[in-house]
Amino acid sequence: MKKPKITVLGSFVVDLMSRTPHLPARGETVFGGPFKLGPGGKGSNQGVAAHKAGADVTMVTKLGRDDFAQIALNSFKSVGMRTDYIFFDNEHETGAALIMVENGTGENEIVVSIGACNYITDDEVESVREEIRNSKLLLTQLETNLSAVYKAIDIANEYGVMVVLNTAPVQPVPEQIYKKVDVLTPNETEASILSGIEIKDIEGAKKAAEYFVEKGVKSVVITLGSNGVYVKSPEFEGHVPAFALDNVIDTTGAGDAFNGGFATALAEGKSIKEAAIFGNAVAGISVTRIGTAPAMPWREEVEEFLKKHFYEGDKK
Repeated sequence: MKKPKITVLGSFVVDLMSRTPHLPARGETVFGGPFKLGPGGKGSNQGVAAHKAGADVTMVTKLGRDDFAQIALNSFKSVGMRTDYIFFDNEHETGAALIMVENGTGENEIVVSIGACNYITDDEVESVREEIRNSKLLLTQLETNLSAVYKAIDIANEYGVMVVLNTAPVQPVPEQIYKKVDVLTPNETEASILSGIEIKDIEGAKKAAEYFVEKGVKSVVITLGSNGVYVKSPEFEGHVPAFALDNVIDTTGAGDAFNGGFATALAEGKSIKEAAIFGNAVAGISVTRIGTAPAMPWREEVEEFLKKHFYEGDKK
């Protein structure tokens, strides 16, 4: 099958990660280890996830002129991704994220400084117009300057290119943007904040999804962590459970894994439910590994996982 073309506009940051017996309380110092430094950022993670899951990805991001920028370039090249639309900023540093992961649960706390990713210009986005035009899908998030996100969405709308917007990290979304989005993919916390509807169960997720549809979004996929996702679209509405796993070690980047896999499946023409199942599989594999981008599975791994787990997951 020919790889579907996807444009991903988003952040790159270097992840500085350490594991710890428990996440520290305010003012507490906790011994950690081991320490790992590697590629990350929501945009980059989702782009790598989509690429490894089988998409032809045009990655659009911005780096500083520093040592961390080389980590980005090496990361993309190591998995065979193009770097034609990686922009550079002479004044601002490459982004960085400080990540703590709790042993045992895999839960995490993250502080991110997006650096150069906050300064993507309209002219830089405009230079990607033909890439967006020729894509099946635009995947973007809220971890860069919003002017770049909105510009890319407008270009996609001009050419009827599907727009998938992941509302992370959460911040207000203008009313007019909702109307330009084909699929909104908040997690349960983001959906609660944006809708004002507390999500404690599937019924809460359903009500929040209805809120976004009323705002003009065509379809909504709310990720619910280990509970899977809730989907509301014209073709399908309901809960799509996660796969049962007993070897979770690091949930960092699970949402990015889902979004990259989900977008790839949609771009291939799969139904939204099939795409959600595929995204759940990509995320399920990623949480059994340490890290973010390096934890994203290749297509062959996802297909093997689905052969073993699909029917069990579909029956739940």
